Amino acid sequence: MLDYARVILPKVSFSEELFEKELLKCIEWVGPENLNELFQFCQDNFGIEHSNVIKRVFN
Repeated sequence: MLDYARVILPKVSFSEELFEKELLKCIEWVGPENLNELFQFCQDNFGIEHSNVIKRVFN
């Protein structure tokens, strides 16, 4: 499911609301073993434009 996150999150990154919604789904799907990798992917790719969402969702 991490591959799905890598495909879908860039497609919805134009909207903060959609990005947060899809990120929450991805967190549920990837499971705890891949959570750090998903967090790092989000920070690397969306850390500037969606830093508030990423912090809120991962905390």
